[in-house]
Amino acid sequence: MATVTVSPKYQIVIPKEIRQALDIKPGQKVQAVRYGSRIELIPYRSMKEARGFLRGIDTDIVREDDRL
Repeated sequence: MATVTVSPKYQIVIPKEIRQALDIKPGQKVQAVRYGSRIELIPYRSMKEARGFLRGIDTDIVREDDRL
């Protein structure tokens, strides 16, 4: 787990290994979401980039008997 420091201007640097793994580029937007007591940064992807990202997902859902 990487640790980051908040600057006096409330800025952080995303560690290199995370930027590379998520293919985050300079100037790219990320969504900052409060989730309970933590902050999640979600890379923004345009609709064109996101197209087909669910291809190959397993759509078989096991339903409970009372949910049919």
